[in-house]
Amino acid sequence: MVLPQGWRGDLAGRNFETVAAVARAADELGFASVWMYDHLQTRDGDPEPVLDCWTALAALARETKRVRLGQIVTCALYRNPGLLAQMASTLDAATGDRVFLGVGAGWDEREYVGFEYGEALPPVCARLAHLERTLRVLRARRPERPILVGGAGEKVLLRLVAQYADACNFTDSFDPEFYRHKLAVLHDHCQSVGRDYDEILKTASFTVGEEDEVDFHALAAAGIEYFIVYLDPPTDLDLLERFAADRLSGT
Repeated sequence: MVLPQGWRGDLAGRNFETVAAVARAADELGFASVWMYDHLQTRDGDPEPVLDCWTALAALARETKRVRLGQIVTCALYRNPGLLAQMASTLDAATGDRVFLGVGAGWDEREYVGFEYGEALPPVCARLAHLERTLRVLRARRPERPILVGGAGEKVLLRLVAQYADACNFTDSFDPEFYRHKLAVLHDHCQSVGRDYDEILKTASFTVGEEDEVDFHALAAAGIEYFIVYLDPPTDLDLLERFAADRLSGT
């Protein structure tokens, strides 16, 4: 499940205690993992309410006991690849190897410019090339640790998944056919590069509100094996408990 952190206007101030309470509840209720967005400011461009993903996860290392800690997903443009590998390995040391390293090409130009990485977001082809360099470094420095790549680009990004990743992540759809198609493309890339398609964990992330009806069984039948859910509102521990009772019981 995805934790509140302020990017979506879901956290009053930088109230880390609220985040920690949700993470501890998820840990105790049986969720497999908790995740945070790698965003540095709100969608409106305000950095003040937002908790940095990696720093917050480091603090949550001692607040939780068994859930994996993931990023959905780390922007490859924001950190040197070698530094990112060192950060992940340090967090692994603090958690007993519970890091699920998620990485992607990046998309938020307002954020990129606002934090002075450059005057404009690089074009897609340059971002994908940088992502590939990042994945090569991460794979070399963390050969036995899981790497998730987020994105759905069929020509290049899913090829990178086939070459370097242990998991893929697709977002924001309840439509089984969407996932069926994307996974068929990934399967073709796996065949082209000589990768075992079944080695790659297929994940989906999306928002689930109290009124949403999601057919998890249909999505699983389409090939999705792992769900990363943002419950809306994410700070409602009663909602979290009800969701766990419904979904983690297999119903």
